[in-house]
Amino acid sequence: VVASHNAGKVREIFALLSPFGVVVKGAAELGLAEPEETGETFADNAALKARAAALASKCYALADDSGLAVEALGGAPGIYSARWGGEQRDFALAMKKVQTLLVQLHKRDYGAKFVCALALSDPAGNTEIFEGEVHGHLEFPPRGAHGFGYDPIFVAKGMTETFGEIAPEAKHAISHLAKAFEKFARAVLGAA
Repeated sequence: VVASHNAGKVREIFALLSPFGVVVKGAAELGLAEPEETGETFADNAALKARAAALASKCYALADDSGLAVEALGGAPGIYSARWGGEQRDFALAMKKVQTLLVQLHKRDYGAKFVCALALSDPAGNTEIFEGEVHGHLEFPPRGAHGFGYDPIFVAKGMTETFGEIAPEAKHAISHLAKAFEKFARAVLGAA
């Protein structure tokens, strides 16, 4: 079970798992409740979601918690990345909020990173965490129609295009989720 109700995230995890022949269902597809994210870290929230889905479905569950950490904002929005878009999770609003705060604080350094904690929980609730990060900077205005969330303002180190402008396959090769997934695949799926 992919323990997420975020369609973009579910698509990304499905794409990463597909080469391994794993049969995957999304939490929403199984009618599983979405637990409240009460953790203090990405790892806490990922574990909470994975455990809830594993216990409810009696299957192995894979969950991630990820977000944007902006250096000049003290790591915000961090674990509140989705919530910065309000109840509707409007990322256009969230990106505007980031930009507005940076301008108000007279910050010129737009260094940022995407962080991902990937949690695997077995049907008994035993959980293991795998983490990944990708460093870069923010650029405004948002560019690109690929990806989701903050992708249209994030440029990975060494690149000139935002995650919103590059093909999904290119993003999957270098993203924070891809780095966490690589650790998971080596440890759990026996990938080289």
